[in-house]
Amino acid sequence: MSKNHTWLHLTQEETLEPDLPICDAHHHLWEYPNNRYLLEEYLDDTAKGHNIISSVFVECLSGYLTNLSESAAPTGETKFVQELAIKNKNKTAVAAGIVSFADLLLGDPVAEILEAHIAMSPNRFKGIRHACGWDASPLIRNSHTQPPKSLYLDKNFRTGFAKLSKYNLTFDAWLYHAQLGELLSLARAFPEQPIILDHVGGPLGIGPYKGKRTEILTTWKSMTKELAKCDNIIVKLGGISMAINGFEWHKRKKPPSSEELAEATRPYLMHCIEAFTPQRCMFESNFPVDKVSCSYNILWNSFKRITKDFSADEKCFLYQGVATKTYNLSDSAS
Repeated sequence: MSKNHTWLHLTQEETLEPDLPICDAHHHLWEYPNNRYLLEEYLDDTAKGHNIISSVFVECLSGYLTNLSESAAPTGETKFVQELAIKNKNKTAVAAGIVSFADLLLGDPVAEILEAHIAMSPNRFKGIRHACGWDASPLIRNSHTQPPKSLYLDKNFRTGFAKLSKYNLTFDAWLYHAQLGELLSLARAFPEQPIILDHVGGPLGIGPYKGKRTEILTTWKSMTKELAKCDNIIVKLGGISMAINGFEWHKRKKPPSSEELAEATRPYLMHCIEAFTPQRCMFESNFPVDKVSCSYNILWNSFKRITKDFSADEKCFLYQGVATKTYNLSDSAS
């Protein structure tokens, strides 16, 4: 049970469009001291009414192997999640796709690590995320993998990045809005490499960015329009109910309703859908990180409110089709 379970329970709603098939394109599974979110917890969230058909796990420092070198240790996460996926007997195909971590700063030698990930899960392992989130402000926490400034511009990183295509692997990019120009440079340099932009590009709303939402939204829109011109970029819709986004839902006496969430996030999500088209967007929960602000049911209700007037085909792309195609989930098996 999550620490904020009682608080989340204060806002409840009927599930909207309960039959709509969904692939949750981004969530985590972890077990840290005093913080557990594994198969049981995720399935408890997905059982609240929405039709979650499958999901994609994304790296979060879980299950690293302590008996291997620092560079090889992350292959343990693929093994860890593969075992959870096989253990799962629920109708939801949890971790049908696995996105793990490999240090692309290794350059050419990272190929060995990629092959080790593949060996751990030949059918479910789909790609790598090497997060780039960095900001000069001490009030902004840098990404969990401790990236240097301008990681995506680094020569060694790009040498390692070039290895992904050899193994037909995707790349998930996680960075903050002020760094989107670096991602644009990377995408242009590797136009054939599929790049998935996590969490609509990380618009920050804390530290030096607090109180500047209108200004940041304007610059973020301009940058994401440029990114949308790169055919190799797909964007994940979600991940903007984190504390770093500055909406401060978690500080309220009662969680937001799906109407409130939809109203706050609509400018970001609709802009992405319009710029990238439904054929290059996929919805994500980013649970349990976004669980700080709302329940799983409320979150997906907010997405469905935003897309209520979309066609059946558009909803198919956004809620399942793009994720299934991007991560090639059709070939996933135990």
